Amino acid sequence: MPELPEVETTRRGIAPHVEGREITEVIVRQSRLRVPVPEDLIDRLVGARIGPLGRRAKYLLIPVEGDGGTLLWHLGMSGSLRIARLGELPKKHDHVDLVLDDGAVLRYHDPRRFGFVDWLAGDAEHDSRLAKLGPEPLSEAFDGGRLYELSRRRRMAVKPFLMDNAVVVGVGNIYAAEALFLAGIDPRRAAGRISRERYDRLGAAVREVLAAAITQGGTTLRDFVSGTGEPGYFAQRLNVYGRDGEPCRRCGAELRLVTLGQRASVFCGECQT
Repeated sequence: MPELPEVETTRRGIAPHVEGREITEVIVRQSRLRVPVPEDLIDRLVGARIGPLGRRAKYLLIPVEGDGGTLLWHLGMSGSLRIARLGELPKKHDHVDLVLDDGAVLRYHDPRRFGFVDWLAGDAEHDSRLAKLGPEPLSEAFDGGRLYELSRRRRMAVKPFLMDNAVVVGVGNIYAAEALFLAGIDPRRAAGRISRERYDRLGAAVREVLAAAITQGGTTLRDFVSGTGEPGYFAQRLNVYGRDGEPCRRCGAELRLVTLGQRASVFCGECQT
């Protein structure tokens, strides 16, 4: 599933091509996505101009000037947004096109159709899908102190705790595993039994791993490409995710695989305690 760095990479990749452009045509080839494409989307968008793109957690926010609304886009399990050119034939699973006044096309591709595009009228922050989200992990509102305070008396394992969007948004399975490795914390350890000092290290590790992934264009997943159609490259640096049975890059011990919160988790039993 595309995680926060993939969505941020997409935002940065498509923004120069769409911001300030007028939408001249909307093509919906498949409306039955996870959330059905709004029936009035074409009427709302044609003739409107796109404002500065934003992101909240794994949601891409595309404000539409004039109507005061926002397109809320979620890539789901296998979705991607990329820039095509007018006349470029769509591929199978290219479900939605926004044709722009300079001939560029913002094209949504989603084989599994778990993503969606929805219309939000007014202030997007009041939408129920966004209102209860925790802080962005690269913002000043997130640090080890927040993790420590929210973890008190929590018996759940620290990895699913870190992946809770009410605690902090956008730390999915890949980046939670990598951050816990950098911080030297066993993902099975109870969240409430971790010290403030160790949470400070974990907060810093979350920032480090996400910033590195964004800089390198996201993680190479089978379905992910950036807004320009390029794959991510962060997978070349993964320390533990997807490497069960392989030697730890730090100490050489064999990496172990466990299931936490119904998600596979790989860690080093020597480096993470």
